[in-house]
Amino acid sequence: MIRPALIAWRDLTEKLMELTGEIAEDTRDKTIAGIESLLDDRDKLQPHITAPFTVEEEVFGKVLVAAEEDVKKKLAQFSQLIRTDIVESQAKKDNMKNYVNPYSNVARDGTFYDTKQ
Repeated sequence: MIRPALIAWRDLTEKLMELTGEIAEDTRDKTIAGIESLLDDRDKLQPHITAPFTVEEEVFGKVLVAAEEDVKKKLAQFSQLIRTDIVESQAKKDNMKNYVNPYSNVARDGTFYDTKQ
């Protein structure tokens, strides 16, 4: 007999795998909120999953450990995607600032700079 906490952990892990696959920018906030909610639910289940385990639970646990590695990879990819988007967004902002005021980053060490624009 497998404990309900282990089955619930597996179900939450499957949902987490599905959510980390969603990379649409327009629903990203909802996806992040869903991921945080699922991770919180899994944290609440963790105290209920303690030794001793039956033979069935050990076999089931090996499957869960393998799935956990996949979840870690997917979460790392998702967070890397978000970081990349933030860096690109910041680069766009910097390019717009340079376009609007092209002389803002010019070194002024002894060169003539006309302040009238």
